[in-house]
Amino acid sequence: MKEELNFEDAMTELEKIAEELEKDDLDLETSVKKFEQGMELSKKCNEILEKAEKKITILIDGEEKDFDVN
Repeated sequence: MKEELNFEDAMTELEKIAEELEKDDLDLETSVKKFEQGMELSKKCNEILEKAEKKITILIDGEEKDFDVN
């Protein structure tokens, strides 16, 4: 899987995989591979969101410290 994959691209890929799995016309081996790919993409999306959340928290904490008059 590409490391440089951004959140939007990962979500688009994940949606495609979900659609393929919902069609129910894949053999078991292909379905398992698609599921594994989907789990990897899901993990990647979660990591991207966690990083963004940490950045936002740092920015908010920094802003709060800048306004602290004590």
